[in-house]
Amino acid sequence: MNPTPAHAGACVPPRFAASCALPYASVSIARMTSTTIESPPYPHLFAPLDLGFTTIRNRVLMGSMHTGLEDRAKDFPRLAAYFAERAAGGVGLIVTGGFSPNLVGWLKPFGGKLSWPWEARPHKFVTKAVHEHGAKICAQLLHAGRYGYHPLTVAPSKLKAPINPFTPRALSVRGIERQISAYANAATLARDAGYDGVEIMGSEGYFINEFTAPRTNKRVDAWGGTPEKRMRFAVEIVRRVREAVGPDFIIIYRLSLLDLVDDGNQWDEIVQQAKAVEAAGATIINSGIGWHEARVPTIVTSVPRAAFVDVTAKLKPHVRVPLVATNRINMPEVAEGILAAGKADMVSLARPLLADPQWAAKARVGTPQAINTCIACNQACLDHVFENKLASCLVNPRACHETDLTYRKTFAPKTVAVVGAGPAGLACATVAAERGHRVTLFDAADEIGGQFNYAKRIPGKEEFHETLRYFRHRLEETRVDMKLSTPATAADLTGFDEVVLATGITPRRVAFPGADHAKVVSYVDVLSGRVKVGARAALIGAGGIGFDVAEYLTHEGRSSSLDPARWMAEWGVDPTFEARGSLVKPQPEPPAREVWLLQRSPGKPGARLGKTSGWVHRATLKAKQVKMLGGVEYLGVDDTGLRIKVDGAEHLLPVDHVVVCAGQEPRRELQADLMAAGKTPHLIGGADVAAELDAKRAIDQGSR
Repeated sequence: MNPTPAHAGACVPPRFAASCALPYASVSIARMTSTTIESPPYPHLFAPLDLGFTTIRNRVLMGSMHTGLEDRAKDFPRLAAYFAERAAGGVGLIVTGGFSPNLVGWLKPFGGKLSWPWEARPHKFVTKAVHEHGAKICAQLLHAGRYGYHPLTVAPSKLKAPINPFTPRALSVRGIERQISAYANAATLARDAGYDGVEIMGSEGYFINEFTAPRTNKRVDAWGGTPEKRMRFAVEIVRRVREAVGPDFIIIYRLSLLDLVDDGNQWDEIVQQAKAVEAAGATIINSGIGWHEARVPTIVTSVPRAAFVDVTAKLKPHVRVPLVATNRINMPEVAEGILAAGKADMVSLARPLLADPQWAAKARVGTPQAINTCIACNQACLDHVFENKLASCLVNPRACHETDLTYRKTFAPKTVAVVGAGPAGLACATVAAERGHRVTLFDAADEIGGQFNYAKRIPGKEEFHETLRYFRHRLEETRVDMKLSTPATAADLTGFDEVVLATGITPRRVAFPGADHAKVVSYVDVLSGRVKVGARAALIGAGGIGFDVAEYLTHEGRSSSLDPARWMAEWGVDPTFEARGSLVKPQPEPPAREVWLLQRSPGKPGARLGKTSGWVHRATLKAKQVKMLGGVEYLGVDDTGLRIKVDGAEHLLPVDHVVVCAGQEPRRELQADLMAAGKTPHLIGGADVAAELDAKRAIDQGSR
């Protein structure tokens, strides 16, 4: 192999010294503030990155996310609008959702693919839109391998993934060559479509990663058996792509630094791979963290911020190309700290740019308080993708809906009363005020937030504090007239042009003998601190609230979500990253209380939790020794505890408290009074539908 200077490292400045960011064209940034940017508040984050043949304007990389807009050519104008908004918001480099280099590499039937010239043409909408705002963009080439959800899947060996019903076909030597050629062809088409580069997806347990790991590569030919042979496939792809596209084209290689599965790669093998793909022509190496089948969470909200950045730092002395740190980097001070410490050369933000397309612009002018922070809930992004829905964002329903959910200024301002300062009311009030309406927001409580004030107390859900901080800023920014500690009456509201009831919910009461016993309390009593729960507790209701309360009761003191070292010990991640797959024996901390989590319906508790985060909640409670039971009949509560029947057998749970988490009823007392006064209110959020609190629906409904 004879690398050209572009990928031999000759055109990459030594250690990528930081320099002051220069102003770049963006109308949105100019509108935001008159703050001078000669001395930016995050100098490392906004230093240009010189790659020799091109320069990226800052160190913010928008990481790849599949949205559902990639799969049909007719959606590319919408995809262009989605990326354009992030480019206008100041991001330096964007990576698209994954496009397969051929049919067998599909993520799902008829998914995004880039193997024919006519498939490249719609991409020009995207590249043109991004370039108009000064950002650069790379197409991600993602071959699903054994993760493909279709019967045509191929892999290095005939081994079915535990998360997929389809068994892949093992490739022949000739088949391997066809896959390599497909990558080179796709990269050429990406260049023709106007992309600045490609990201070759070599991590997360997808096709290339399957070749590099002994877990999935059982071959004994030239493509398996030793670390050198297992990584040969990845190296050949990078080399052939570089030959196809020439020296002045970005090639990002997404390298799995932590497999987090048994029989994954060891550290010396990962370093060897990094050096080899660098020599083969990679311009940038992006960190890949964890396989999709791993039993260690990597991006959910309970994962500490920047939990995995030290593995990127560990690789830094071994390569000369820029390295990208990733996962749970959601605020500028976190990103700046990583770069200032020399742990990486760029930071990847994926979901944070769903939450706020102006993230970079707000950071650049020193207004982080204005950022709509990603809370890593997965409810509208990853969960939607796995349900074959269009992705969006719980805290920003405009994400992927930029062309149909627009907040244009009104030509007919109204006076609007919004009653209730929970998520639905906050979204409604601030969007209405942004559009030019004169909004008054009432709440009987002395602080905004509604049910979010309970959610933020759950260990692992500390990010909810950020959403409330954002809304406090938005209320001030949009000049909403706030009336806290003010229970609204119908008489207070009849003078407004429009009235919106976002009054939330009332916890549902239970009906069984002893339901009025002193032991029986509501989850609101517990999470508000009004009741101190004893050493043993039974929770009635195993939906999202029940799981949250169980986590709250089994933890004591500072959450491990705020302490990466404790979190890694709990989940069995090797802090030195030397073990194969970086796995060691988990060391969960003992539970603070003995807890039973009960549900009336038969089956496994938590089955209806989010697809991408529910397993984490179940595993967490299992580690905390929570006893989870379905098909429970509640016989009654007395001084001895809670009597139940399961599978025909009666049991006494000798608990100190019974915490009711069994759903909610909409709170609509004002509706009848308003109707009687001739005023028809709008119902949103829990006041509209109270079934299992749904902040995603509440914020979307309030915004719309």
